[in-house]
Amino acid sequence: MSAADTTLPPDWVDDERMNFLFSEFKENRDVNTTDWDSKMDFWTALIIKSCRQRRSVCVNLQELNKTFRRKEKAPLGLSTVIQSMARCGKIQRESEFAANVDCGWLSWSVGLLLVKPLKWTFSTLLGSSRVPLEESFVAIELVKEKAAELLRLYRSSEFSSCSIVSFQELCTLSSDICADEGTLCMALLQLQRDKQVIVSLHEGEKIVKFCQPGQERVATVSDVDIGIYQLQRSEKLLEERVQKLSLEADRCKEEARSLLREGKKSKALRCLRGRKRVEKRVDNLFAKLETIRGILDRIAQSQTDKMVIQAYQAGVAALRLSLKDVTVERAESLVDQIQELCDTQDEVNQTISSGVVSADEDMDELEEELKALLDESKPDSISGLPAVPTNSLRSSGEPIISLPAVPQSRLTVTTEQLEAELNNLTLSDTGNQQRKVSPPERTLEPAQ
Repeated sequence: MSAADTTLPPDWVDDERMNFLFSEFKENRDVNTTDWDSKMDFWTALIIKSCRQRRSVCVNLQELNKTFRRKEKAPLGLSTVIQSMARCGKIQRESEFAANVDCGWLSWSVGLLLVKPLKWTFSTLLGSSRVPLEESFVAIELVKEKAAELLRLYRSSEFSSCSIVSFQELCTLSSDICADEGTLCMALLQLQRDKQVIVSLHEGEKIVKFCQPGQERVATVSDVDIGIYQLQRSEKLLEERVQKLSLEADRCKEEARSLLREGKKSKALRCLRGRKRVEKRVDNLFAKLETIRGILDRIAQSQTDKMVIQAYQAGVAALRLSLKDVTVERAESLVDQIQELCDTQDEVNQTISSGVVSADEDMDELEEELKALLDESKPDSISGLPAVPTNSLRSSGEPIISLPAVPQSRLTVTTEQLEAELNNLTLSDTGNQQRKVSPPERTLEPAQ
């Protein structure tokens, strides 16, 4: 893959910037930590991005030099970048990555992955020696992403109902997400490290068993798993044969029809006899296919029954544990105690209520006595005046005297006016003296 096939950063067209990035790293980072870290971050991010675009998880120095060539020049500091990424744990050699998984993998993956001798350690990588051009490294971040993507792809595919899948079928299934078989193997190595798959050999064929939904880790490959896998393989082969023979029977029928049109009756009859033989074989194979399907259905049903029985057992164990200290006698004793406490509470409430009623009666007696004392001390009349009527004047039948409105403003009255008004009052009818009302006092001001 060349630089043209990789999405490059905007700095790639800046000659001054790229001359700096293509230059060798200083031997001592402390000379200029800013420039060192800037260059290291640039190449680290670009390497990871390039691998992701290629749908690969592995990288080597020789491939990087070809990918990032610019104006016939290769970056001089990629070896230092590889060493730094390995030191930080961002990448790991294929050999060490494979060695960290069960040795059963190496029986079929060594030749495929072209790993170097496993005794070669990081001491040579992190020391003064340079990185070999063909040494392959695994990007840890990318292989984890690829493993998760592969697991999701399997669970959403037609193979999700099969716990075991052949390696070749898995290669075909993952062709859109894995660039090659090496990438697929690395993803499977990561899944086996995470206890999500187990890879083994069966009659010289590589098979992969996946962890099923609801399980935390994949179980080992058992005889039952192998038996189910063989039945599923037989079912698939029989389906292919039935389909092939059905096409052959149709071909014989069409050939007989064509010969009959040409007047070759004897040849047409031979073709029809051949069609009958093929159809008979198809019927026999179809009967065997139905038998295998019936067995697989029964196995699936038995697995469901087994799961239900295990759930029942877990439920019984939990119920037995929760009822460990519970007996009928203890329950009856608790009910009797509760009833006794309720009766006691009712008696206490009744006693408290009766005490409150007695206190209220005493209070009523004291209020009656106080009222009697007030009535005795109240005088019948005050200063010989008649008692003030308490009933309404309108209810007595007597008309209510309508009095003139009280003037609110100050009056200016002359002496002659006062004398005339006095004379009018003197000449008034004496029969109305009882209703005579004295005029309100007024503030008089002398006339100016």
